[in-house]
Amino acid sequence: MIKKSLKGLHVEYDLLKNIESGGCSAKLSPGRLEALLKGIPFSKNKNLLVGAETSDDAAVYKINDETAVIQTVDFFPPICSDPYLFGQIAAANALSDVFAMGGKAVLALNLVMFPADETDTDTLRHILQGGAEKISKAGAVLAGGHTIIDKVPKYGLAVTGIVHPNRIITNTNACVGDVIILTKSIGTGVILAGHKINETKHNDLNSAMDSMKQLNKKTAEIMQKYEIKCATDITGFGLLGHCHEIAAGSNVALDISAGKIPLLTGAYDLMNMGCIPCAAFSNLKFAEQYTMFSKQLDYNLKMLACDAQTSGGILLCSPQNKADNVVRELVDAGYSSTAIIGNVRVADEGSLYSMTLS
Repeated sequence: MIKKSLKGLHVEYDLLKNIESGGCSAKLSPGRLEALLKGIPFSKNKNLLVGAETSDDAAVYKINDETAVIQTVDFFPPICSDPYLFGQIAAANALSDVFAMGGKAVLALNLVMFPADETDTDTLRHILQGGAEKISKAGAVLAGGHTIIDKVPKYGLAVTGIVHPNRIITNTNACVGDVIILTKSIGTGVILAGHKINETKHNDLNSAMDSMKQLNKKTAEIMQKYEIKCATDITGFGLLGHCHEIAAGSNVALDISAGKIPLLTGAYDLMNMGCIPCAAFSNLKFAEQYTMFSKQLDYNLKMLACDAQTSGGILLCSPQNKADNVVRELVDAGYSSTAIIGNVRVADEGSLYSMTLS
């Protein structure tokens, strides 16, 4: 929230005042998006190495034998009143798509939607400053952008990255026997929902914000070092939604241990008191078609696995003989909650279930 003086008047503009859902919880549900995309005739091109068919994090286009371009776009409504923090988180979230594919971010353009009748331009300026800080730390160049008038503020980036055509990390390369690793704790959706009703503790909210503004750049570098082939970032479809994309794209099944999934402090308690965001139910409706839930599964952990994440961690599949080293390096790089949460197995023949959560 920004306050300023204008002609002797006290002006206050709260970014959250017109927001029903912010961050990645504002995305279309995975089921609705899946149905929508069935009628879209996407382009075919020999140089389009990754397109929309596999629901991957970004598109990848081959320029030559040494370079492929990664292209992505992401924006959303505010998740906090602090404009600088919102800018940081929205930028980190958009940049994450490039990092999830093992790429290097090189260029970013701002995408801005902001009310026209607000006299407080400092709010928008702080959003852009927060975004610029993250773009710089990511090693990319901010080269402009586009703004339109909109009642509900929104901010994000169009990001261009590069990667060697033979080193692209996709969500379709999981192999039987791989270990499943998650680099950040989940629970941002429920933490933010709890904050709206004044139930989230101050320290828990700060921890969630710190997690969301943390760049996934170092994860990309570590994945390339260990020649990881399969990964995705966890955002609005929740952990289970993005697990399904890996399972379906790789024609494998994933076994996930709910008790090993790292959780943000306070997330379980909020879920236990019934603070369940609407997006979690939408994600569950989609995921339950493909998930075998253990009868002993804690309901709160089940819903947390469906919680819509904003600027979440990277879910990666590592060969078993590399997993311990990958985890150690990720923890040393600042992803302190990194954990092994499951493994990849052969898909059950004739079964719809691509995952088990126990």
